[in-house]
Amino acid sequence: MNRHIIKSRIGSDGILHITLPVGAADANREVQVTVEPIDPTTITQQEWHDFILSTAGSVPDPTFRRHQQGEYEPREELP
Repeated sequence: MNRHIIKSRIGSDGILHITLPVGAADANREVQVTVEPIDPTTITQQEWHDFILSTAGSVPDPTFRRHQQGEYEPREELP
């Protein structure tokens, strides 16, 4: 039997479902399952900044429009 590595996501119910067909030749064998969380991919501050800039004006829907924003409510002056 060969070592198998699969990636799966735990459901919102907190249950991990795994289906791994290994073949009839390996039937009735004992196996060991190790659950190890995968670290989320991190990006640099510059990569995040570039991503945010790339989203400006990215709504491709020609019918999209920004509605009137109204007036600001009067607020007390800061001391």
